[in-house]
Amino acid sequence: MKKGFILLLIIIAFLTHCTNKTAPGREPNYMRMADSEMRRNPESWMIDFQDKIKWNYTHGLEMQAFIQVSEKTGDEQYFTYAENYADTMINDDGAIQTYRLERYNIDHINPGKMLFPIYEKTANPKYLKALQLLRSQMETHPRISNGGFWHKQIYPHQVWLDGLYMACPFLAEYGKTFNEPALFDEVALQLTTAYQDLIDEETGLLYHGWDESREQRWADPVTGRSPHFWSRSIGWYMMALVDVLEYMPADHPQREEIIAILHRIATAVEKYRDPETGMWYQVTNLTEREGNYLESSGSIMFIYSWVKGAQKGYLPETFAGKGATAYDQFVERFIRENGDGTISVTDVCSVAGLGGEKNYRDGSFSYYISEPVRNDDPKAVGPFIMVSILLDK
Repeated sequence: MKKGFILLLIIIAFLTHCTNKTAPGREPNYMRMADSEMRRNPESWMIDFQDKIKWNYTHGLEMQAFIQVSEKTGDEQYFTYAENYADTMINDDGAIQTYRLERYNIDHINPGKMLFPIYEKTANPKYLKALQLLRSQMETHPRISNGGFWHKQIYPHQVWLDGLYMACPFLAEYGKTFNEPALFDEVALQLTTAYQDLIDEETGLLYHGWDESREQRWADPVTGRSPHFWSRSIGWYMMALVDVLEYMPADHPQREEIIAILHRIATAVEKYRDPETGMWYQVTNLTEREGNYLESSGSIMFIYSWVKGAQKGYLPETFAGKGATAYDQFVERFIRENGDGTISVTDVCSVAGLGGEKNYRDGSFSYYISEPVRNDDPKAVGPFIMVSILLDK
């Protein structure tokens, strides 16, 4: 009787292990996705469907994820894959190919994040010079009247949620790494003023963009805000919050304000989950409107922010469970097993923006659902790898 009871406990423990961890003989999702990406893109500059080298925020996002896989597994091939991109793009004098400071494109700051661990590991001075070059852009980057950064030189007087992720975690890590504490005040200013400019008090969601000048056709003539809530833009902002908090000093006077903002948005987005799949729609709040669709990059960014926020203590512990459940739902809905043994993430909005010269983007519902949808876009791949590491799945 006693032996039978012990055997039963062993069986239960084994089944629990198989349920909570990767199945025996199968690599975790973060390795499977990284391996799949390397197979699809033999050279790291090829990701994001590129046929020529480009200094791009999507490369920075995914290469950060690869470095984290290397740190998690101890396998150098993932670090080498990321470092090869940096080495390809950055000259010995620190100049960055295809980058022009005078364009004041805030997207181009994001790839700088991968340079912190690369420089720390290689001690190659060209990476330090490139970090300093990117930092110098933000010293003279144009601003709206409350100090918020313009999204780009070609988008004057405009703050977009995307840009908060592109610049703020970089500046916070730079401030911590190179002892520039004024940068913590800077990122706090950026995050809090953007929240004030873009928050919709009724829903708790943030609009995609704000035009202080009210000159853009997409801007409300009274509020200056764009007309809709785009899930990925809210996801960018949420990731900016949790990533900045990782570097901001515990005694910073605005730290608690940033945590409170994160909590409010994390709570607000939960109300707009699809009840069947647990995922989120391209246009966040219009869940039943014809043409709207479940979109993977915004969904995984929300999940990343929930999981990391809870693990770091910024969010209540309940968000850890919600995030883990949502992750499993994400895998069920968006991760596809391919015949060649690779895996893909599906249903990614390729791009969305506001304004522009050639094809004006008016911020309407019809605009957001009109942009192409594709698989294996880095804007979903990168966060999926990162949150898979957080959950060890």
